[in-house]
Amino acid sequence: MFETKMDVLEWYEKQPRTLTSEFVNTINWREARAYPLDKRFIPVLLYMRDVEVLTEMYYQEMMQTPTGKDPVVKRFMQRWREEEITHGELIDRFLNEIGFQTPKDWKIKTRNSVPKSYTTTTRILTALTNIFGKNFVATHMTFGAINEMSTAQGYRKLMETAKHPVLTQIIKGIIREESIHTKFYFSVARLELQRSKFSRQLARFVVENFWQPVGQGAKPARETHYVIKTLFNDKQAMNWIDRNISSKIRLLPGFENSNKINLTIEKILLEG
Repeated sequence: MFETKMDVLEWYEKQPRTLTSEFVNTINWREARAYPLDKRFIPVLLYMRDVEVLTEMYYQEMMQTPTGKDPVVKRFMQRWREEEITHGELIDRFLNEIGFQTPKDWKIKTRNSVPKSYTTTTRILTALTNIFGKNFVATHMTFGAINEMSTAQGYRKLMETAKHPVLTQIIKGIIREESIHTKFYFSVARLELQRSKFSRQLARFVVENFWQPVGQGAKPARETHYVIKTLFNDKQAMNWIDRNISSKIRLLPGFENSNKINLTIEKILLEG
């Protein structure tokens, strides 16, 4: 348990990076094609790649809000942005190593593919966050915790179902960094939610009414749903979601009985 946001930041900055150049050099890229990869996972990897590199966009959006101006959060997000982009770059390299050629300007194309409706909505939401000021920090951090947990669990399911040794090594490295991100978001969210009843009520209201799976909005809903249905298509899927995401979010002040993530994912899985 941390007592202040600065305590959380100091802990975070002491955590070494996993995906260093030394780590990347240990990956046996030449063996990537030696193992089969079910083609149904290609769209999943492309989605994950794109969401990771769109972190730059999310970063710029956050910097326009009171949360982004918070010195602790700002310092965290500067490193977070770099690490998330590295995740996307490694996924893209893997895709090319197994023979799925992607364009050299894929990052630009990914950014340009974000619909104008998303940009317009984001501008409106940014204006609203400025109205609430520092009270919105708890909401941003709670969203971040949910999204980092969801991302990590998506990677874990991909690793377990794809069973590709080279991809597994890459994903394990990504998950280590995602787990550190999760702890930062979760820890700061807890502190901010404890700060005031209004912050708790605001965060709960926004999550319950506006949370969507990671990437949806910037990416088409059909692509988001494809990823979820591909990775969480077994009978134990909802138990997995509840155990690894929802039960942990319920530990946050104001979210004791939250079932938003379960209901959202279950609705997607039940769609034809």
